[in-house]
Amino acid sequence: MRWLELASRVDAEAVEAVSEVFANAASGGVWVEPDLISGPDDGFTLGSQATVRAYLPLDSEARCKAQAVDVALGHLNAIWPVGELRTREVADEDWANAWKAHFTTFRIGRRLVVRPSWLDYVPEPKDVVVALDPGAAFGTGLHPTTRRCLEVLEEVVRPGARVLDVGTGSGILALAAAGLGAATVVGVDVDPIAVETARANVTANGLADRIRVADNGLAAPEAAGVYDVVVANIIARVIVELVPRLVEHLAPGGVLITGGIIAERAAEVGAALDRLGLRVERLADGDWITMVARADAGD
Repeated sequence: MRWLELASRVDAEAVEAVSEVFANAASGGVWVEPDLISGPDDGFTLGSQATVRAYLPLDSEARCKAQAVDVALGHLNAIWPVGELRTREVADEDWANAWKAHFTTFRIGRRLVVRPSWLDYVPEPKDVVVALDPGAAFGTGLHPTTRRCLEVLEEVVRPGARVLDVGTGSGILALAAAGLGAATVVGVDVDPIAVETARANVTANGLADRIRVADNGLAAPEAAGVYDVVVANIIARVIVELVPRLVEHLAPGGVLITGGIIAERAAEVGAALDRLGLRVERLADGDWITMVARADAGD
């Protein structure tokens, strides 16, 4: 099978909007490749720009969909500069490997280490190593809010905890939660490619006994019940829509982590959380915001 790759170079401020435009057209997944700049700690730091990529099956509708994306990017460009749409045809092998040159082993927080499944790594005694093959699903840990969500999980996940990962993508947050001691983790997504990728990563990490991955998002029967930690690293618009349902899944005293929020949309997410009486902490990483909301413990 052949695919039509869509790509655009954007500033951090435009990543969310461009990703949404791509996602509306592409069933083959959307991901963000931040620029990597040599740095003293993990070997690199994240730059201020990124490349957003998506893939369309190369069928009779692909060029038409690409043209619609091009028009939508033109409208966005009138509000904030975005790079022109670049397209190219790729084979399955190229599609599956296109992003690997941008993904390397790196440490997050005190204990978490994300290791591409095709690279070797010798862990330190207390390391929690997540072996990852993102495929076409979003979630390599390179995006600022994914990194921040991982850092927050390291702080809030307690041994024996129940964790719900909404929009699991590659499964990176679910895998980290289990590695940090969660007894039960449920990851849900509406993208069948993400579900397939996350399940493969769960199996590869030997965590199938503690992590279940389901399609149909929050409507999945597997997601029923309440959780000590709920994490949704998606986009602001979807988070605002889902907030009431996310809170329904939150146990008394539980923690809700929401990421993928561009700074300009943070007020909307914050207001949605405030309306439900949660105590909200806002964490900024450049133009990206992660919100950590805590529910009252009750009587």
